[in-house]
Amino acid sequence: MTTALLVLITCLALLASAVKPVPVGQVHSLHRGGKLLRLLQPGTHLVLPGLERIGHRIDLNGQVMHFREALAPTRDIHGKVYWQVLEPERADAVIDQVEQLIRTGTLDALQAEAAGADEDRRHLGSRLKLRLNAALRERGMLVTRVDLDLA
Repeated sequence: MTTALLVLITCLALLASAVKPVPVGQVHSLHRGGKLLRLLQPGTHLVLPGLERIGHRIDLNGQVMHFREALAPTRDIHGKVYWQVLEPERADAVIDQVEQLIRTGTLDALQAEAAGADEDRRHLGSRLKLRLNAALRERGMLVTRVDLDLA
């Protein structure tokens, strides 16, 4: 009797771990053996417990990265960078490093902008957006807006 109950509980636990709901506005990357198998679209999916695992939960809605860095001893930069995943299959490989990619790209672009100090500062956000998108587009992501202030 207790063995049958234990087997039933084990089967129910395996079934429960095989059901993976994916909310609207997200995709989940399904990995098997450490490699991307496929992307799970919104809805309910069955996976093979123990063989397949969810790698990343990628939000397709816009994201906001708050930015606060010291450029020089007397200058700080603060603001927000708005970005979005457009191609989750490409973004899956670098989704964990996206904030570092944006931060590094922004700082590099600002250093390049400092060389042209005579240029108009009113359009700094749009110039930074273009530079960031040049690097992030190939990774399946897009910067939609840059609101930074130099202090």
